Amino acid sequence: MDLETVTQLLQEKKLAEIKNGFQDMNEFDIAELIQDLPENLLIQAFRLLPKGKATDVFVNMDDEVQRNLISSLTNKEATGIIEDMYSDDAADLFEEMPAVMVSKLLSKVSKETRTSINKLLKYPDNSAGSVMAMEYIHLKKGITIKDALDRIRKKKDDFVSYDTCYVTDNERRLLGYVTIKSIITNTLDTLIDDIMEECEHVLTTLQDQEEVAGIFQDYDYSTLPVVDSEYRLVGIITIDDVLDIIEEETTEDIEKMAAITPNDKPYIKTGIFETWKKRIPWLLLLMISATFTGSIITHFEEALATYVVLTAFIPMLMDTGGNAGSQASVSVIRSLSLGEIEYKDTLKVIWKELRVSLLCGATLAVANFVKLLLIDRVTTQIAFIVCSTLVMTVMVAKLIGCSLPILAKKLKFDPAVMASPFITTIVDACSLLIYFKFASLMLGI
Repeated sequence: MDLETVTQLLQEKKLAEIKNGFQDMNEFDIAELIQDLPENLLIQAFRLLPKGKATDVFVNMDDEVQRNLISSLTNKEATGIIEDMYSDDAADLFEEMPAVMVSKLLSKVSKETRTSINKLLKYPDNSAGSVMAMEYIHLKKGITIKDALDRIRKKKDDFVSYDTCYVTDNERRLLGYVTIKSIITNTLDTLIDDIMEECEHVLTTLQDQEEVAGIFQDYDYSTLPVVDSEYRLVGIITIDDVLDIIEEETTEDIEKMAAITPNDKPYIKTGIFETWKKRIPWLLLLMISATFTGSIITHFEEALATYVVLTAFIPMLMDTGGNAGSQASVSVIRSLSLGEIEYKDTLKVIWKELRVSLLCGATLAVANFVKLLLIDRVTTQIAFIVCSTLVMTVMVAKLIGCSLPILAKKLKFDPAVMASPFITTIVDACSLLIYFKFASLMLGI
């Protein structure tokens, strides 16, 4: 089925046909299909879903659609969905909802569900505690495989992952883990303690989610346990949570690198004024900082008046410097996010970029020198000034581009802030200063 077909069937009240069509569709496909319906038709379509499927469809919808839909359903319908959702998904939903609506819904759900959600909501944003799930297989030390299987069967609908079971002591402190493979390949009277393995990596509730994603990527985990400050098991993070984290962090870095305040909403669903508010602060800051370049040009206007030809090469020098700085900054920012370089590697990075900048600057200078003499028909002296500036500009730009993100990381700032627009503004000013200094020295002005 497509959107047009569903819309027509809803308007014609042919609900049975829609129900039959939904039965053969994946939950994600249904969510993608019906979330584009007008609100009144969306509610109708959602109510046609079987109870067991409705929650899975709801979880796959966009955040804004989820919030609008849950507020339009009856208390009984909304409560049913929240009860069926995993705690981390429910907490994500409540984080963006008005406090009045959150209080109303939480008052309707079971005490156990309310406790789980409230715990997650108390953790800092972007921490492991805020994204973990609290539905995991928890086994106590000293029990047999038979006891473990009985517990798993009894709670079979309450777990987000069945790959790994975590073993704790009587105070719920984490001792280790056992895999489902170990459980089903050993005899029923085998003690869990005898097949338990030590956890090589354990996450803490306050650990940054970006660091969590890095551990999953480096060691190919599908699940990891999360403990509190007393090493008590409080939740797990699964690979599907990590995929969401990676997408969120990557999107955030891209927006910061483009001088845009990060936004959780999809672009097409973000209003004009909201988009304006996200962009204008950086544009104002960069505009004000760019006035320094104007001041530099004004300071050397006498030299420009004497040698007007110098003016023609300002855009090329500034653009080349900005591009060179952006190349270095993007490479370093990406390496920092992947954990490939750290603050202690600063000198290695600078030394590498210095050599790269010499090669790039020399190549550009040679090509430009030929172009200046044959096409622009300038004097050898002017060509030498421009090309010398080009080499120095590329060197300075790459050194600034590689060092500022590392410095930002050291100062606990997001390195992505030190990306293209910010680097370009600094490099523009530096390139002009270098250019006019070379011109003053060589032309005696």
